[in-house]
Amino acid sequence: MPFFDDNAIRSLLASAKTIAVVGLSSKRVRASYGVSRYMQAAGYRIIPVNPNETEVLDEKAYPDLDSISGDVNIDIVNIFRRSEEVPGVVDAAIRRGVTAIWMQEGVIHAEAAARARC
Repeated sequence: MPFFDDNAIRSLLASAKTIAVVGLSSKRVRASYGVSRYMQAAGYRIIPVNPNETEVLDEKAYPDLDSISGDVNIDIVNIFRRSEEVPGVVDAAIRRGVTAIWMQEGVIHAEAAARARC
């Protein structure tokens, strides 16, 4: 899905129920926390993915996407990590068959984004 297609983004957000947030921190000052708290308040299930956390926003945290049970359907993977860490996250999301991968502003990895589009 092209990132510039507002209708596609609206459709994705309307149909999504579960968002895995890679890099979600329990530190309230972090953007990952504020964005995730907002999305959770809007009705999305948030799955924290961070090897340094055990629980965030009253949800169990996982060290990586591969550690989340295969029974859990993840609609969106939201990435709050450094750009050089994106390829591994994208590969894990592709293995899971995730519908959409969302790299936050400033998180850029053209090669991984191209793989995600295929």
